[in-house]
Amino acid sequence: MFEDEFLHPDTLAVRAGTTRSQFGEHSDAMYLTSSFVVGSAEEASLKFTGQMPGFIYSRFTNPTVTAFEERLAALEGAERAVATASGMSAILSLFMAHLKSGDHVVASASLFGSTIQLLNVYLSKFGVSVTYVSATDITEWADACQPNTKLLFLETPSNPLTEISDIRKIADIAHARGALLVVDNCFCTPILQKPLAMGADLVVHSATKYIDGQGRVLGGAVVGSSALVDPVYLFLRTAGPSLSAFNAWVLLKGLETLPIRMRAHSENALKLATYLQAHPAVEQVYYPGLPSHPQHALAMTQQNAGGGMVSFVVKGGREQAWKIVDAVQLISRTANLGDTRSTITHPASTTHGRITPAAREAAGITEGLIRISVGLEYINDLIADLEQGLA
Repeated sequence: MFEDEFLHPDTLAVRAGTTRSQFGEHSDAMYLTSSFVVGSAEEASLKFTGQMPGFIYSRFTNPTVTAFEERLAALEGAERAVATASGMSAILSLFMAHLKSGDHVVASASLFGSTIQLLNVYLSKFGVSVTYVSATDITEWADACQPNTKLLFLETPSNPLTEISDIRKIADIAHARGALLVVDNCFCTPILQKPLAMGADLVVHSATKYIDGQGRVLGGAVVGSSALVDPVYLFLRTAGPSLSAFNAWVLLKGLETLPIRMRAHSENALKLATYLQAHPAVEQVYYPGLPSHPQHALAMTQQNAGGGMVSFVVKGGREQAWKIVDAVQLISRTANLGDTRSTITHPASTTHGRITPAAREAAGITEGLIRISVGLEYINDLIADLEQGLA
């Protein structure tokens, strides 16, 4: 009766991808089975060869996982999504499906540390080269492209400095050279930002973060056109970095509340960033929703709100940063993000600790930098908790 393109994201987050069984369940069903029974040898043959739709084996076909994929695709305004076991397995699957030996990648120098490790250590073994550029300097993106450039990869906002890349301009650069633009949309989710509508070819997610929203399960996804997502599905079918039905069910429940949570995260984060910006112990605050952010104007054209991530630099370097991390009693000391509970970490010694000091410096990951994933607690309680260390 209703087409997805005519429904508001708040409705899609609750209703898209719902297929009821013969029992007429109201909540999404959880199909905890490794395989599916067929009625005949001929039916089995037709399903395995793709001539008949249907579920075969949960490594690559499961109704609960399909429901999650369809709902996420609807929210991103995409034809198709493929769910994976984690955000990093989504990135790996995308790379394996769309890159080969001799190909070149242009990537933001502000990529998450594990993504940089994947490119530098593992894809390099297979003959894929990479050039890192500024997330915000359009000229660097254009100049770095080579005849064998097949893919441009960025995160916006970046982790942890919340740098904002101009998706439309970088998409134009990629397409002029016959390359694909991939955007990691983990920080914003499709509630705050839709990269495909701005020219991106593929979107990747760590569903572990805001999509789950309560730090319970791991999951990832690649989203885009069927033509570009199908090769990712074929890699997943063979290699098996699959999302379990249970995790898919949890993520489905997370999607239902994603719109209201993202608005609340953003509201709290803006209040915390405003407080930190005025504090004498703080040298700099990174939050796209602040007018002082270098790419604030761009962020407000690409995003519906500033998001839930705030990073700031304290005076005194690592020693003082660690004191603040150790002093909090309410905020959780963990590197995860996107949780209803606020979390705090020191990126230089945790999430970005495996990359070289030179690479950290180039990415702006200083010793005094602290990252907070702002949760849904009462904001004055969060401020009071931070004040203990800042004082």
